[in-house]
Amino acid sequence: MHSTDALARLAATIESRKPANGGDAGTSYVARLLAKGPDAFLKKIGEEATETVMAAKDVDAGADKSKLVYEVADLWFHSMIALAHYGLTPADVVAELVRREGTSGIEEKALRKAEARAQDDNRSKESP
Repeated sequence: MHSTDALARLAATIESRKPANGGDAGTSYVARLLAKGPDAFLKKIGEEATETVMAAKDVDAGADKSKLVYEVADLWFHSMIALAHYGLTPADVVAELVRREGTSGIEEKALRKAEARAQDDNRSKESP
């Protein structure tokens, strides 16, 4: 089984759980989160990110690595709900990772900072 296939299947399931696609908030956790709106699933992403950090710290202290895998799975799952809400898929994230492939993270960050400064400069010039 290819991992991107598993992500695509999960994304399709999440898509089917959208209230607009007939997802029932009474029987589906995903439908319930989507029906509550972005604040609900964004809060879960924050919680899962924190739990991922805590699990990594536990692994550093000798805990089983499976705990970290479990928490990252939760983080990815809730992130996929956000992607679906905004009309995106895991394939969009993979495409971005491919785009970055071979690019130094340090160079990428410097380029983003330079672009942000240029945008700020342009806004300053446009403001009276």
